[in-house]
Amino acid sequence: MDSRKDRNPGAAARKLVILDRDGVINADSDQFIKTPNEWVAIPGSLEAIGQLNQAGYRVVVASNQSGVGRGLFDMAALNAMHTKMHRAAAAVGGRIDAVFFCPHTAADNCDCRKPKPGMMQEIARRYEIDLTGVPVVGDSLRDLQAGAAVGAAPHLVLTGKGKKTQAEGNLPAGTRIHDSLSAFVLDYLAGEPS
Repeated sequence: MDSRKDRNPGAAARKLVILDRDGVINADSDQFIKTPNEWVAIPGSLEAIGQLNQAGYRVVVASNQSGVGRGLFDMAALNAMHTKMHRAAAAVGGRIDAVFFCPHTAADNCDCRKPKPGMMQEIARRYEIDLTGVPVVGDSLRDLQAGAAVGAAPHLVLTGKGKKTQAEGNLPAGTRIHDSLSAFVLDYLAGEPS
């Protein structure tokens, strides 16, 4: 096969979108999402992931999961939630390439917990790309700050904690605001050069 993607693997790898999980893909809860039964997709979010895939984008999730560190749920429960998410996405034609998560609490002072950029840096290493301009979609300030720290393009969705985040302000420069993940995908794909 001789296609542009094959001759320039860097261009294909650049087609990446990084999503937060809770409040972006699935409904969030102040009591944490602790079981697969509590993991409920936001209407249209999984279909939006499918639209990104169809447009040639890889989709990865970057999520703080301090419930593990707090002892609210274990790795088996987290894996079961992610299995449910992958299956639900696949059922509507979507694919999540990878899930990166931080299991630590703020007290652990790790480098991977957003707003620190460690998780984003790990994604850049794994995919061997510069994240400059890569969209990072989140509903909280820390999602946007972690992305902005590596030069990614911050996108706030108003689902989950998004409206509260917008009201509190202090968003990173250049943050774009969308009603939902579905709205982000429509806006983002519409703005792609043809």
